[in-house]
Amino acid sequence: MDIKLENVSKKYGDKTIFSSLSFTFKENKITCLMGPSGIGKTTLVRMIAGLTPFQGNITKPNAISYIFQEARLINNLTVYENLDYVIKNIYKDKNERKQIIENTLKKVELLEYASFYPNQLSGGMAQRVSIARAFIYPSSLLIMDEPFKQLDEELRTKVIKEFLKLLKENKKTVIYITHDIEEAKLLTNNIYIIKNESEITKNNKQKNLI
Repeated sequence: MDIKLENVSKKYGDKTIFSSLSFTFKENKITCLMGPSGIGKTTLVRMIAGLTPFQGNITKPNAISYIFQEARLINNLTVYENLDYVIKNIYKDKNERKQIIENTLKKVELLEYASFYPNQLSGGMAQRVSIARAFIYPSSLLIMDEPFKQLDEELRTKVIKEFLKLLKENKKTVIYITHDIEEAKLLTNNIYIIKNESEITKNNKQKNLI
């Protein structure tokens, strides 16, 4: 399903963030959203995710995965248990869940760390667990809010390659927020700019926006 925003508006007090905004995110495509700080990128995806109230209409699936800037793992659960936590009410059979979790951890090269706790992981490893968690949950929409911002360039490139490999095997519609045009270009040529409160346009200049 396409994600459709129709006449969406949002205010914080007297400040208008969006006014009668309409836009369509194409099904099973990666769409990168860019724009200056404070323009409303995070507010937009939080509205789509159902985390922030708004006026207007958004057509979206019920099941949505979200990857934040921080991994946001549950600290008192192991890597394995963090993944099991999000699917235990979906797949009742323990052995089936075990197979799904182990296969997913293999794909992000973290199977040997299944028994580790979040405080035993590097930042890059923790973010790969958050990617695995997002893919293990059976959703058709994945929202990513600057998920690799804390990683250095070499590690970011590696993690993006792993992400794209997972995405090829598990099709999802992806809405991806970034300030970095080079990062965006690693993911897709489907790059858009939030210009103002009611306009999202194609980024033809291919430059960073701060």
